[in-house]
Amino acid sequence: MIQHSQLSSENLRSKIHSKEIRFGGNKKLKIYGLLSCRSGKRMKKENRVFFADEKEALQNNYRPCGHCMKEAYKKWKEMNTD
Repeated sequence: MIQHSQLSSENLRSKIHSKEIRFGGNKKLKIYGLLSCRSGKRMKKENRVFFADEKEALQNNYRPCGHCMKEAYKKWKEMNTD
């Protein structure tokens, strides 16, 4: 997990281009999603974190975004309801 506030704009673009970063997340809400998600683009920089893959996000106890990852969210919700 990489904090957005620890990356320069150039370094961030480089990591996205090289596929070191594939998902973004909100550290306060513990939600991750696609980098192209409108909800993710609106969050504050200090709340944004990045992940290399879904496995990393799930290992850090983040859940899939209900907007940009509908199927993954549906599966997560089915597995995490009482």
